[in-house]
Amino acid sequence: MNRSHPKKDFSVEEITELLVQSVQTQNLPEFYKWAKELHPYDLSLVYKKFPKEETKRFLLLFKPGVLADMAEALTLHEQVHLFEQLGPERTLEVMQKMNKSDLIRFMHDLPLKRREELLSNMNLDHSAIIRSLLNFPPETAGRIMTDRYRTLLAHETAKEALRETQAPLHISAVRYLYVTDDEGKLVGVVSYRTLAQADDKTPVEELMTRRVIHATVDMDQEEAAQLLQRYEFMALPVVDENRRLCGVIQMDDVIDIIMDEASEDIAKMGGGGKDIDFDTKPLVAVRRRLPWLILLLFIGLISGSIVDFFEDTLNQVVALAFFMPMIAGMTGNTGTQSLAVVVRGLIGRKLDKSTVLALIGREIKVGTMIGLVCGLMITVIAYFWQGDWLLGAIIGVSLFFTLVIGTLTGTCIPLLLSRFNVDPAVASGPLITTLNDILSLFIYFGIATRFLGALM
Repeated sequence: MNRSHPKKDFSVEEITELLVQSVQTQNLPEFYKWAKELHPYDLSLVYKKFPKEETKRFLLLFKPGVLADMAEALTLHEQVHLFEQLGPERTLEVMQKMNKSDLIRFMHDLPLKRREELLSNMNLDHSAIIRSLLNFPPETAGRIMTDRYRTLLAHETAKEALRETQAPLHISAVRYLYVTDDEGKLVGVVSYRTLAQADDKTPVEELMTRRVIHATVDMDQEEAAQLLQRYEFMALPVVDENRRLCGVIQMDDVIDIIMDEASEDIAKMGGGGKDIDFDTKPLVAVRRRLPWLILLLFIGLISGSIVDFFEDTLNQVVALAFFMPMIAGMTGNTGTQSLAVVVRGLIGRKLDKSTVLALIGREIKVGTMIGLVCGLMITVIAYFWQGDWLLGAIIGVSLFFTLVIGTLTGTCIPLLLSRFNVDPAVASGPLITTLNDILSLFIYFGIATRFLGALM
């Protein structure tokens, strides 16, 4: 490989090869030449591709701060493996350099004994902050806030405030500077640009905006994330019940939340469970997924009972069997579509009566229009296929009613669960589909039985 090609964009695989050669030949200048160009995410990729026998030597060549940035780009499973290789002493050094919100996520998933062991060996100030954040309920704004922010006092002048902000700031603090009173209560926010353009003697309280959009420590993290998205902020202040500023939520943490929540909802809607990922062992995955599938299996037996109940109808008009899978499948599909719309719309949003009624009303209209179009189409198709207008009409009317009901089922079940503070994503696609199978078959055979005499 040509190492003297300054204009070439090397891939992670090529850089990994160069770093491996540098470690093996103990060519440290060459190693740092390439390593310093890597973003923490790319460094995490290199770490995962590095030969196992050389990994410990590789890690020894980096300072704790660099390893902390790299650790934040790893999954929990990979972080655990990293800290095992670093050993207790270096693990503590790296953890004390990590972003608080990332460290909290890691600590939360650790066994209590291991967590206490790490916290007891940390710097007292650092461990006190971590313990205080862990006291907040999981998935709240208090759990994900960070202490990387800068505050100003309302009575300070613009010159004094600018002098205080000369120290390096985190990117989120460059744009927002939060103003507190002497008791630490959040009273306003001012931009760095406003301070820089103001007269030196102008008090900060005359420059600040007093209406500050903020989250509370016990606010659901999805709701806090939605606030950040809605107002297009880079950071969001978090206050306690006395309005004292406790921390800020940064946009990079919100991105993590959105990804995690989306992954969790997709897993729940598929009936798979949020705790299953690529690293989950087969037996563990089976234990978490099987109960759900067994439940659906027994619910699905009701569909067989309905077919058995209408056996005479099916025997007399065999053509009804041709359209049975289509009726059940279409009803399940429309229910799943409605479910996805509702679950997505409920993220971080509190329901009120008018919102619920408006949503149900809209879905009734949607289901009606979809039912009319699909019902008419299948009526024509059934006629040309079977040569019987009445059979086509029965199938079309059945499909119309089942699509309307399927849409309502997919809408109302997650709304009811949300009303009772149950995660609406548990109204998964398989559950909605199974319930709609039962309803659609009952309606289909019920209508056919009613007009059985005319069909014969």
